[in-house]
Amino acid sequence: MPKLNENYLNLKESYLFSEIAHRVSEYTKANPDKKVIRLGIGDVTRPLSENVIAALHEGVDAMASSDTFKGYGPEQGYEFLRNAISEYYKKNGVDVEPKAIFISDGAKSDTGNITDIFGNDNVIMIPDPVYPVYVDSNIMCGRNNIVYISATADNNFLPMPDRSVHADLIYICSPNNPTGAIYNHEQLKEWVDYALENEAVILFDSAYEAFISDPSLPRSIYAIEGAKKCAIEFCSLSKTAGFTGTRCGYTVVPTELVFKASNGKEMSLNAMWNRRQSTKFNGTSYIVQNGAAAVFTDEGMAQCQENIKFYQENAKIIASVLDKKGIRYFGGVHSPYIWFECPNGMDSWTFFDYLLNNAQVVGTPGAGFGENGKNFFRLTAFGGRENTIEAMERFDKLF
Repeated sequence: MPKLNENYLNLKESYLFSEIAHRVSEYTKANPDKKVIRLGIGDVTRPLSENVIAALHEGVDAMASSDTFKGYGPEQGYEFLRNAISEYYKKNGVDVEPKAIFISDGAKSDTGNITDIFGNDNVIMIPDPVYPVYVDSNIMCGRNNIVYISATADNNFLPMPDRSVHADLIYICSPNNPTGAIYNHEQLKEWVDYALENEAVILFDSAYEAFISDPSLPRSIYAIEGAKKCAIEFCSLSKTAGFTGTRCGYTVVPTELVFKASNGKEMSLNAMWNRRQSTKFNGTSYIVQNGAAAVFTDEGMAQCQENIKFYQENAKIIASVLDKKGIRYFGGVHSPYIWFECPNGMDSWTFFDYLLNNAQVVGTPGAGFGENGKNFFRLTAFGGRENTIEAMERFDKLF
């Protein structure tokens, strides 16, 4: 009989979005005549842009000829895409060398897999509320030394470092999922300084950076002085370019990230991640990477921004109803998520069932993101325009 990884016994019985899907499925079976509008899971609804589609077709055509056929590609990603991403960083005022960029099938995979290069005895600092993958992937590895930092309405869901508390790994997501909150330059500088003082590593999730419309707000942790010595950045094309089903993302591991092992030998996190990917990952397909490269052209970014503006308008529609009802909320400006306080003192799962049963609208209970989310609720701006309008009209009639 094999010995199992019993750390899985420490996980919650159901992943948040699986539980949502289960409840919605049960409702739709019992009420087949009711139209359910889903504004819960952060999945996009707009199609891929024209130039991305053209590039994907080019990639497919290349596989049809022996002269252009691609077999196994580099595990780190094709050079043309790594260079394109490096240039994208430069346009945003940040210098990231192509060698530091690793192409993957999405930020979710990499934020989970990054645990492979760190030991199990680290102190992990994670905000509450938080994207569940950060917590669950550490529990799966047997890491139980987790320190939660409290994100609440009182600090605008932007917790700052407590220098009396030590951490080795720090998870930060900005713009934040689920709250939509975003750190400014000075706030991130405090986190970088804290990490450097503690010889810690910040695991910075910037999956929603393309939604930032204020040029004074940092779109990358590397806009902060010293960050290359203490931060790994994860990004994704899922929300930037609608790649939720196409799957492509990238992780930046600067060559400056060097720490000493217990025997005194220096170890490069860039080299370690490269070794991990070369061992466990065969790379993202050439076809997808060719499509991804088209995102980073001037035309590609312009087309992607049109879709982002569409979602930002949806966010305004949601926010306008919350304003009308006097419901306190966060996000929705530099983020596709609107995080609001549940009406009438309801807890988030009670409100989930109430909204589903009385308005046939699906959102995400804040309790699924942590203790501090139990009285909050998340709606996404990723729905279609007509569905978003109809959902909020139904919401308006409830309160």
